[in-house]
Amino acid sequence: MALHWPTFFTRLGSAIVFSAIMMAGLLWNEWAFTALAVFIMVLCLREYDKVTAKIFQLSNDYNGFFFTILIVAITVLSSLFTFLFLKEYILLSKISLSVAILILSAGLLRSLLQKQTAFLNFLIAGSGLVYIVLPILMLLYLRSLSLCIPLALVLMIWMNDTMAYLVGSFIGKTPFSKISPKKTWEGTVGGAILTMIGAGIWGYYSPYYTMQDWIVIAFCVCIAGTAGDLFESKLKRLANIKDSGTLMPGHGGALDRFDSLLIATPFVFAYAYLFMKPLYLEIF
Repeated sequence: MALHWPTFFTRLGSAIVFSAIMMAGLLWNEWAFTALAVFIMVLCLREYDKVTAKIFQLSNDYNGFFFTILIVAITVLSSLFTFLFLKEYILLSKISLSVAILILSAGLLRSLLQKQTAFLNFLIAGSGLVYIVLPILMLLYLRSLSLCIPLALVLMIWMNDTMAYLVGSFIGKTPFSKISPKKTWEGTVGGAILTMIGAGIWGYYSPYYTMQDWIVIAFCVCIAGTAGDLFESKLKRLANIKDSGTLMPGHGGALDRFDSLLIATPFVFAYAYLFMKPLYLEIF
């Protein structure tokens, strides 16, 4: 597969914009990042709602569960934000979480009392909570643990995507998956190796955590990020669409851009939560 320079520069430009926006939100303050996280979540949920509506041939007019799950998600996010950054308002955090549970329970009851498609919409909304909202919550937690972890996560996803495209363009011959015909084994493995080497170099000189920690995180990003890309590609194939949206040139919609982040974040979160001590926000 020969390197197509216009496509490469378009992808690179979109990836740089994505990384710059994420890093600006991370480094500004917790309010800015939470607002950015909510904005990304809304875009992804909306596109996920449209994609799944096409897959299951649901009416586009039926958006009740999208808005229900959106209210739940924002309420849960506000609860987590209160818990992480405004610990003196812990009661407010518990109240917010209780409201989210009540809204979700009301949505389930409504779906059970209505037609079959309503229940299907509820199940789709529930999967949206797991696929989109939960990783966003974990990303917010990672920022409270240490700024350098989510920053590294964003940069590693960008590096893995870019290096995989470059290596695959120059030496890629073996198709990786029927789901995404343009991916090759050479590009996927090459991108992962280069990303882990970059993480190892960063870990060797970084005063934060160990080189092993950063290599493990890079490994999680490469494996889970690729799985996230394939999963979203499968959804688009089932829906018979090329892109989930038209937000970013070269990458389609928000779901196209953040597919790797959504799947990689839970794995990075699990490792960081179990093995990496909090550095909090004082390191910056």
